[in-house]
Amino acid sequence: MSVKILIKRHVSAGDHPKLTELLHKMRSLTLKQPGYISGQTLQRTDDPTECIVDSNWRSAEDWNNWFRSPERNAVQAEIDELLGQTTEYALYEYL
Repeated sequence: MSVKILIKRHVSAGDHPKLTELLHKMRSLTLKQPGYISGQTLQRTDDPTECIVDSNWRSAEDWNNWFRSPERNAVQAEIDELLGQTTEYALYEYL
């Protein structure tokens, strides 16, 4: 069953360009992963410090394999260092 992952991050205005660069790096790696379907990055209109990535995967197992991968974790470590706070993840199944 396919799943949707919502990934929430908060970034200061001055760090937006660097976050965008890191998200593009992450996306280019994600495109090569088994089970990846699609994704998009959104910025909240009433709070531009909040960004959401909406990521769609063929299965929770595919997502978990990517989530645990060294490639993803290396880029995520750069993102977490930039933001100075933990990224939030929520996994949803389609009904």
